Amino acid sequence: MAFGRLERNPGARPMSDINMTPLIDVMLVLLVIFMITAPLMTSSLKLDLPKSDAGQPSESPAFVTVAIDEHGRLFLDEQPLPPDGLAQRLADAARGNPQLEVQLRADRRVPYGEVATLIGMMQKAGLTRIGFVTEPTTP
Repeated sequence: MAFGRLERNPGARPMSDINMTPLIDVMLVLLVIFMITAPLMTSSLKLDLPKSDAGQPSESPAFVTVAIDEHGRLFLDEQPLPPDGLAQRLADAARGNPQLEVQLRADRRVPYGEVATLIGMMQKAGLTRIGFVTEPTTP
């Protein structure tokens, strides 16, 4: 009888290499997500704009109303104020409640530049929650 060598099957060896394919797939997906969302994050005005005539007014517990008419006159809660007086009153209101919402009412004939200046004044005072008030359209 001849005794031969018993062959042993070494079995499965542990894998010492990392599979890079899933890692690359995840990184490419993250890259695409960041490429899409990066331009959306650069807007400097944080506005709560109404969508359409179906928009419902928000029930904000604390708000002030700022209005600008077609002649450029400014109003705070229906009281006319000069621009310097409005800026001071808005700064005082922001110190009292930084989460105060400003509801902006602008006449449609007011140039966009004046509205943008008014929004800048509000943000400079420390008020960042700004909503545009519109009238619902009639069917």
